[in-house]
Amino acid sequence: MIELSDDKARLDIGRIHGWLASSYWSPGIARGLVERAIAGSHCLGAYAEGGQVGFARVITDYATFAWIADVWVDDSVRGQGLGRSLTRWFVEHPDFAGIRRFGLVTKDAHGVYAEVGFAPLARPDRFMERMSPEYAMLLASQS
Repeated sequence: MIELSDDKARLDIGRIHGWLASSYWSPGIARGLVERAIAGSHCLGAYAEGGQVGFARVITDYATFAWIADVWVDDSVRGQGLGRSLTRWFVEHPDFAGIRRFGLVTKDAHGVYAEVGFAPLARPDRFMERMSPEYAMLLASQS
């Protein structure tokens, strides 16, 4: 059985850093940056007998907006719905009741998030972003 917990003291920072450093969205990310991101986020870990098997975090004001980021499921438990469970935990948790908009970005898990109620942007023409030059170069190198 997999347990979900938002107790930051339980997070395996080394494992999380390894996962994120190997991801397509933050390849090679520095451990210090992962630590800062965790410190400024509401984090959720997934745990099985062997330790931490999943992670997700939300950046939020707890009133109007929440951004789900860094959803990761370990290879050993993929395909069991854990990504949906991590995301659903935030969407349904009382601390996030009344949030008008949850956002996230994915390259390849649209179906996972659709099952939790996510859809393409209703008004994409209104959204803008500003990327650091380094991150823009990273994205350009991946296309």
